[in-house]
Amino acid sequence: MPQHATSGLHRLTRTHKLSVAGVAAAGAAALVFTVVPGADADQGKSQATAVENVQPVAFSAVGTAAKAQQATIAKQADNSAAKGKAEAAAAKKAAAVKAEKARAAKAAANRSAVRTAIPAAAPKAVAAKPVAKPVAKPVAKPAKKTYPDNLDGWIRESLAIMAKKGIPGSYEGIHRNIIRESSGNPMAINNWDINAINGTPSKGLLQVIQPTFNAYHVEGTSWNLYDPVANITAACNYAADKYGSMDNVNSAY
Repeated sequence: MPQHATSGLHRLTRTHKLSVAGVAAAGAAALVFTVVPGADADQGKSQATAVENVQPVAFSAVGTAAKAQQATIAKQADNSAAKGKAEAAAAKKAAAVKAEKARAAKAAANRSAVRTAIPAAAPKAVAAKPVAKPVAKPVAKPAKKTYPDNLDGWIRESLAIMAKKGIPGSYEGIHRNIIRESSGNPMAINNWDINAINGTPSKGLLQVIQPTFNAYHVEGTSWNLYDPVANITAACNYAADKYGSMDNVNSAY
C-alpha cells in the first residue's frame, strides 16, 4: 500500500474504522448471496437481516461522533468568545485606568501652575495698590503775639520773655525805673557820668553800658543795645542777679 494511503488510514478515528468495517461486512454478505444461486430463501433473509443489523450500528457511530465533534467545536467557540470578552473587558479597564491617571496628572499640573502663578501675581497687586499712609495734619503754630511799638508794648513783650527765662520783675518796677533813667526814650545816652568818662556811656531805656549788656544779654532778643526789648530784658537780668529783682531798684544801679 502506498505510504500516503497508510497515513490516511492512521488518521481515521475508531468510529470511522467501525463504520468502514460494517460497510465491508454488508458488501461481503451481498456478494455471497449473489454468487451462490442455490442458497435458500431463509439464508438470504438471514444475511439481509445481518446487513440491516450492521448498517445502523455503523451510521449511528458516525452520527454520535459528529455530534460530539460539533459539541466540542461549539464549546471551543464559546470558550473563545468568553476569552475574547474577558480580554476586551480587561483592555477596556486598562484603558480606563490609564485615562484616569492621565486626568489626575493633568489636574495636578494645573494646580501646580495655579500655585506658581499666584505668588508671581501677588507683588504686582501690592505694587498696583499701595497702602496709603495717613497724612498727619500740620499742627497749627500759635500766632506770634504782637505788641504795640511803644513803651507799654515794650515792657509787656519784655515781661513775656522774662517769664519764659525765669527772670523776676513786674510791670510797675520796670516802668518806674525807665521813667527815672531815660524818661522812656530808647535812644537816651549819658555822656557826662563816670561811665562816659571811662568811655562806656550808659544807653537806652534803662541806661545800660555795653559790657553789662553783653554779659546779661537774654537769648532771643536783639544784640543792639538801643533795642527797647533787648535793653529792658538785659537790665532786668542784671538787676535780678545783683538785687534780686528790678522791683528792688530805686536809684542808679
